[in-house]
Amino acid sequence: MPMPTDLPKRLLIGRALRSDKLGETLLPKRIALPVFASDALSSVAYAPEEILLTLSIAGVSAIHFSWQIGVVVAVVMLAVVASYRQNVHAYPSGGGDYEVATVNHGPAAGLVVAAALMVDYVLTVAVSTTSGVANVVSAVPALRGHEMIVSVVVVVLLMGMNLRGVRESGSAFAVPTYAFMAGVIGMVGYGVFRHFVLGQSMPAESSGFHLAAIPGNDSLSGFALVFLLLKSFSSGCAALTGVEAISNGVPAFRKPKSRNAATTLLLMASIAVVMFMGIIWLARLTGVQMAENPAEQLVGSGPGYHQKTALAQISEAVFNNFTPGFYFVAAVTGLILVLAANTAFNGFPVLGSILAQDRYLPRQLHTRGDRLAFSNGIILLAIAAILLIIAFNADPTRLIQLYIVGVFVSFNMSQSGMIRHWTRLLRTETDPATRRHMQRSRAINGFGLVMTMAVLIVVLVTKIGHAWIAIAAMAVLFVMMKGIRRHYDRVSAELTAAEEPDDVVLPTRVHAIVLVSKLHKPALRALAYARLAHADTLEAITVNVDPADTTALRREWDERGIEVPLKVLDSPYREITGPVLDYVKNLRRSSPRDVVAVYIPEYVVGHWYEHLLHNQSALRLKGRLLFKPGVMVTSVPWQLESSERRKPQKAWSAPGSVRRGEPRAPKAVKSKDSVRAGASTGATSDRSKDSSQ
Repeated sequence: MPMPTDLPKRLLIGRALRSDKLGETLLPKRIALPVFASDALSSVAYAPEEILLTLSIAGVSAIHFSWQIGVVVAVVMLAVVASYRQNVHAYPSGGGDYEVATVNHGPAAGLVVAAALMVDYVLTVAVSTTSGVANVVSAVPALRGHEMIVSVVVVVLLMGMNLRGVRESGSAFAVPTYAFMAGVIGMVGYGVFRHFVLGQSMPAESSGFHLAAIPGNDSLSGFALVFLLLKSFSSGCAALTGVEAISNGVPAFRKPKSRNAATTLLLMASIAVVMFMGIIWLARLTGVQMAENPAEQLVGSGPGYHQKTALAQISEAVFNNFTPGFYFVAAVTGLILVLAANTAFNGFPVLGSILAQDRYLPRQLHTRGDRLAFSNGIILLAIAAILLIIAFNADPTRLIQLYIVGVFVSFNMSQSGMIRHWTRLLRTETDPATRRHMQRSRAINGFGLVMTMAVLIVVLVTKIGHAWIAIAAMAVLFVMMKGIRRHYDRVSAELTAAEEPDDVVLPTRVHAIVLVSKLHKPALRALAYARLAHADTLEAITVNVDPADTTALRREWDERGIEVPLKVLDSPYREITGPVLDYVKNLRRSSPRDVVAVYIPEYVVGHWYEHLLHNQSALRLKGRLLFKPGVMVTSVPWQLESSERRKPQKAWSAPGSVRRGEPRAPKAVKSKDSVRAGASTGATSDRSKDSSQ
């Protein structure tokens, strides 16, 4: 019978996909571009605005530096993309920066990168969503004041779309992404046509205002001006966010994976640079004035003036004779900024799965859901982003200040790791052509490292007042992952079966079913304990959820010489409970009068937080088997050290009870009947003890 929750789950997420359908979810380049590059492409909508906002501190005198800063940002972007093209060829497994840092710098460096990437992914969802909502509010003022509620609803909708699978979400998001590219490039082209061909002016609504400097910053020069320009440059480097997503998503591409990923990276960089520089040029041409504090800095704006986003002002000026163009750009900009969060919804779950496989995160993050997506990672990312949006009241400007640190930490670790990678290969490579290729790749990564290191230093110097929050979050994640790894290592050491003759299970004639996932101490104890049932046969079964794990189990089973037959149950939907229930049901159907005894090995932890790090598949299976007639379920527990060290709880004191260490109460005078009853009970207890022994 289907569960009551099955119907709404299928309506929201869709039908479950078999494991052998994973190849059908791989993405062609035309779908991979909007899936993995939407974050980098959409960042051009707010990165130019951040440059203008930072320069506005010094008033109108500093605005003319915007295009020079834009050129430097574009150069850094191209350098980073060229470097990441080397990454996707050298490390195509999907680990991205985490894998590069771990292999070349060690596990600690890999964890630093992983923590930085996870913070970056959460901020990507929060920043993209709130920025998109802010652009929509610029065009639809009726939504003003409800930004936080709208942002939370959007994150929930994105989570639902991604739970349906990467291929479906990519197809749904492709049209808005291409529409945004067409809208912005079309706006730039139309602006060029009006300015150079028609000779028309296109003043923005804020062009008539005077931009005053913030008091105390009206005459910046020397070091103060340099510091302001560096801070503006670091704000503009928000345009580089999302570049690393493609290197983390190489396994999702169709074959040849590395070449398709590298081509997508090049396409993304070319389109992003054109749009980024086009927006900055139009901002200068239309005279857009952006201010940190519009009420005080925009002289002549009048009371109650609400500052629109830079892109909204530019599109309104360029399309002042074609209103549908303005609304189209506003709509697709808001949509692409919201959908840019989809990049994180694809990157974070994959990274979480890799970290879970390496035992740095809970194992549940390694499991694919019904739609072959990492559902637990998707849900966790959505919850973290919603909490961040609520904490910062859906203010994109405050969130962007936290954004760039994690990105450039991972950039630097990745590029330095690639330099070590090529240097290591060059020590053993003798072919001249291959050596030239490796030296060229190392030079590209070296240039990328210089660029990203410079940006990181600037970011840390100019944004330390805000960046400490992101750094603290990275430190907390680093410590948490180290703790999780220690727990899993300790559990693994306790459960590993020693390779001694005494631990080898001897052949028996006991009839039972013993569930086995790994050949560790709990499994061996369950196999030995099953002999005491004195049934007809003894059989071990395992569910084939991960073919690699199943192959390793078969190999170890044969190497140990265990003569108990091991049967493998197929599970095309990666489910454990269903195949076991079907197998037991078939046994009952073939011999209705027989009793099926199921032995389930499980280990016991002592702390509540340790339960969060282990799945409850044994508990779920027992709950389902208990309702099957003719099926006996036996749990064979293995107590871990943490459970043995757990402090005993105070027991409820029943009348007449005596706790160890307390003096026994004086004996009361008993009647003859009570003495007889006591003697009878004692005799029964003794006989029970003898029989149990």
